[in-house]
This record gives sequence, C-alpha cells and structure tokens, in this order.
Amino acid sequence: MKHIYLNPKRFDIPPEFGGVNRIADPADWGQAIVEQTQEGLKEYSGEAEFVMFFPEAHLLSAARAKNNACPLRLGCQSVYREDTAVGGSFGAFTSCRPAAAAKALGCEQVLVGHCEERRDKAGILKEAGVHSPAAVGRILNAQIRAAQARGLSVLYCVGETQEEKDCWQKTLAQQLEIGLAGTDKEKTVIAYEPVWSIGPGKKPADRSYIEKTAEFIKKETGGLDVVYGGGLKKENAAMLAEIDVIDGGLIALTRFEGEIGFYPEEYLEIVRLYLRKQEK
Repeated sequence: MKHIYLNPKRFDIPPEFGGVNRIADPADWGQAIVEQTQEGLKEYSGEAEFVMFFPEAHLLSAARAKNNACPLRLGCQSVYREDTAVGGSFGAFTSCRPAAAAKALGCEQVLVGHCEERRDKAGILKEAGVHSPAAVGRILNAQIRAAQARGLSVLYCVGETQEEKDCWQKTLAQQLEIGLAGTDKEKTVIAYEPVWSIGPGKKPADRSYIEKTAEFIKKETGGLDVVYGGGLKKENAAMLAEIDVIDGGLIALTRFEGEIGFYPEEYLEIVRLYLRKQEK
C-alpha cells in the first residue's frame, strides 16, 4: 500500500499577515481541507493511506469534519519527548504538546524530524554551545518513542543538507540509527528529504539520486517503507510513481506560482497523478 502524506505547515495564515491561506477563515481552515478532499479520496480506499498533519489549533475542526468512510487519518506536527502518565505528571507541559494531547484530539499519526524541526532544534542547541546532529537525533528519538507509546504511528523524516551532500550515506545512517533506536519499526515510515534541493531556486533531486537514497534507507532500516519528502507535486508525481523503492510522498504546497499555497482540488489532482488514475 502507498502512503500519501500532507503537511500543510502553517499555511493557515492569511495573506494580510504574510501567509498563503486563501481557502477559508483560519477558524475553519482544518475543516475546509478535510471537507474538500475526503469525498475525492474515497475511490482510493485500499490503494493508499492518506494522512494530514495539521497544526494543533486545527485538529478539532478537522476531526469533526472527518467522515469515517474515507481512508483519511489525522496527525500532528511532532510531539513532546515526555508525556502524561497515571501516577505521574498530569499536565505540567506548558507550551509543549504531549502525545496524549495529540491522541485525545483525534490524531493517529505524528510527523517527527521534518527538516524545519531539525533546524529549530539545532538552533536551540547552538545557543547552548552544542553543535551536534547526534544530540538532535536523540531528542527526536525520545519524541518517536513517546508517540509510539501512546499508540501513534510515526512518519520520521531524514535528509542531508548541502553541506552534508558529499557524505550523505554517513548522514542518513546516523539519523536512522539514532532516531530509530528502541522504536517500533512496524509503526514507522521514513520520509526522505533532500534538504539541499528544497526551496525556491534550488535544483530538485533527480530520479537516480532519489532512487539510490531510498535504496540505501531501505537497506539501513531492514526494508521500512520510504516516501519522498522533498515534495510530491504535479511536476514529479509520474516520475516518483515509477520508482519501485518509493512508497509514496509528502505534499505541502500545491501551487508554486501566482497565488502560491495549498489548494484542496490541486491536492486531489496530485493524488490522481501519483496513483496513475485516468482523469474523469
């Protein structure tokens, strides 16, 4: 089965505040995305799982809009490394999102280790005088274990920066070894993000590069499913669908020109193209 993930980041912010949300009032944004996509996803039941990783503020409205007849699951954008526990802390997590909160809000999955999260954690450690990708990995590992202990499945992101490109095998091997230590691999999918190729003006990774890194990740993890996290989009959907070692993709923006942003109907078009369905 294929995996198609959506990470709408903070695309809930309207243009007047510097964002790209043109589809709904922020209070109704999560609900609008679910309502405008779930009917179109029904026809793919049994072919792929669909997960949307919403910012926490939008999970309740998304969960209320969700139709259980649709193969759509909700997730959140990472969790804290500690959690509530009977006989332990029952809520002393100001500013943090424990896995119990994600579960209670209706989440089934969690996104951990996205390149933007790695960069944030590395920046915090740098302020403390610590320059260690391994330390970032250990924090992410604690988050994965906390999520899985609460019954959440994990999409774990790995990838190399421009500075790490010449030693990509070493970088990916370390991220996988540290991040997955002591975790439940049956509840884990890997997203490969070639960080060096993501963003305006950067050259996208080509098919051969994606293929060799996915093969390496599968070898290092004993065959875990690998999705392309560098951006599943209209332009590369057909190419990615032809790579046998790629098991799906991570969608963020759907429009990169004009009024850029995420648009539900364009999301469904990317899904159709990746799953190689004929246009109706």
